[in-house]
Amino acid sequence: MKRRTFLVGAGVAAATGAGVHWLTRGPDYDSVAANLWSHRSSASGAGFADLVHYATLAANSHNAQPWHFRQTPVAVVIAPDFTRALPVVDADNHHLYASLGCAAENLMLAVRAAGRSSELTFDPAGAGRVQVTTGRAGAARDALFEAIPDRQCTRSDYDGRALGAADRTVLLQAARVDGCELLLIEDRARVEQVLELILAATTVQVADPAFVAELRSWLRFNARAAVERGDGLYVGCSGNPTLPTWLGSILFGAFFKPAAENVRYARQVRSSAGLAVFVSERDDPAHWVQAGRSYQRFALQATALGIRHAHLNQPLEIAPIRRQLGALLGVGDRRVDLMVRYGHAAPMPRSLRRPVSDVIIAT
Repeated sequence: MKRRTFLVGAGVAAATGAGVHWLTRGPDYDSVAANLWSHRSSASGAGFADLVHYATLAANSHNAQPWHFRQTPVAVVIAPDFTRALPVVDADNHHLYASLGCAAENLMLAVRAAGRSSELTFDPAGAGRVQVTTGRAGAARDALFEAIPDRQCTRSDYDGRALGAADRTVLLQAARVDGCELLLIEDRARVEQVLELILAATTVQVADPAFVAELRSWLRFNARAAVERGDGLYVGCSGNPTLPTWLGSILFGAFFKPAAENVRYARQVRSSAGLAVFVSERDDPAHWVQAGRSYQRFALQATALGIRHAHLNQPLEIAPIRRQLGALLGVGDRRVDLMVRYGHAAPMPRSLRRPVSDVIIAT
C-alpha cells in the first residue's frame, strides 16, 4: 500500500551530462507485467493457484507481499509472513494486517466468480490469521472481480477534476465493510488542513535514517531488478527514470530530502479530487483486516469508474500525528487506518508479484 517515490532532480541532469546510460522500462518488464495482471481460468474452472493469483494482486505496503496461503478442505488460510514485515514504518504491523485484508477481499471476489459463496473470519490465536471459507454453489458474481487486473496505485499528478455525486455514492457503497467507515474529504479548506499533517509526517520520516534505509531496501531502480525480485517498489511505476542499482541507490540517498518530497506531495494532493480516509471501530488486527478489505473494495470500484488513487499514509504511521488527524476528523477513539487521494489521471505501469508457488504453503 505504499506510495514512496523520490525525485533525483539536478542529479539526473548531472548524470545524463556525464554520459550515463539510463535503463528504461523495456519489453521484458512490459510482458511480465501484462501476463501477471490478467485474468486466469474461466470462472467454473478456477483452482487454488488461480484464487491465490488474484489474492496476490491486492494492494500491500511497499509491495512486500507479507502473506502465505494454505488450502484446507473447506477454506483458504491467509497467514502473515513476518519475514516481510516493515519494522520502521509499520512498527505495530498495522499495514501488514491491512494488506492481508486486501488479499482476502480479492480472494473472496475470486471465489464468488467461481460460483461459490465465501465468508471471512479472523482467528486471533498466535499471530492471527485470516480464514476464507468457501460455501454453497450458485453464489452471485461481484462486478468488482473484473477490475482486479486493472487496479493500481497511480502515483502521479491528477487533473484536478471533481467527482460527480453518482460516483461518490457508488464508492461509499462499495467500501461498506463491517467494522470500518469511509470518509470522503473534498472541501478544499479541510483538505489543506490534512495536507499540513501529511507534510509534517513526511518531514519526520524522511529525516529518519532508519526510515530511509528501510525504504531504500524495497526500491527497485530498474526493470531487471524488479523482474528478478518480483517485489518492492519499481521506480518506473512512479514515473521516475530507471537507473543501474548502484547509481539509483546513490542518487536516492543524495536527493531524497524532506523539502523536495513535501513540494511533490503538496502538488499531488492539490491536483486530486479529494481524500478517502478509512476508520476502523477498534484498534486491533481483526479490524485492521477489515479496513484493508474496505480499501480494496474502494480501489476496485474506483478502477471500474476510471478513477485513480494513491496512498498518503504518512500521518497514520506516526502515532502523535495520527491522533491529531483523528481529532481533526472527529472520529473519537477510533483508529484512522488508511488514507488515499483520488481523482483522474492517465494510468501508470503496474508493479510485479512473486510467483504464486512462493507464497503457497503445502498442507
